[in-house]
Amino acid sequence: MASIAQIMNKKPQSIGPTTSIRGAAKKMRDLRVGSLLIKKGKNFVGIVTDTDLVRKGLATSQDVSKLTVEKIMTTPLCTIESNQAVDDAQDMMGDLGVRHLAVTKGGSIVGVVSVRDLLMHYKRYAQSRLADKQVYSEPKIGQD
Repeated sequence: MASIAQIMNKKPQSIGPTTSIRGAAKKMRDLRVGSLLIKKGKNFVGIVTDTDLVRKGLATSQDVSKLTVEKIMTTPLCTIESNQAVDDAQDMMGDLGVRHLAVTKGGSIVGVVSVRDLLMHYKRYAQSRLADKQVYSEPKIGQD
């Protein structure tokens, strides 16, 4: 079975904690990602996702123009070791109710794995098991 290191995004994107939620949304759009790690100094202290922007930001009665990612981020980070199996990430995401996990190696964050990464992995796995004449397809999705 594949390890998390084989399917993760090895270049996780980050922003500072005082970034506005509008700034975070624009960066997610421009980078075509569904999450950004929150970096304070040299340390990652949380994660903000597209779901956080909607549920904890836009859908609240708070003044969105003054809301920063620090107020809506998920902290502490949910992490998984890079050498763990893909199935472990699936189980962890299901148990925790999250769609993104920070990936660690020796205590340092080295990537992010998302539900979309898992879907693509399982798609490739399923395709490898099908006969040559069968086709397995998934809708084209722009973000995770």
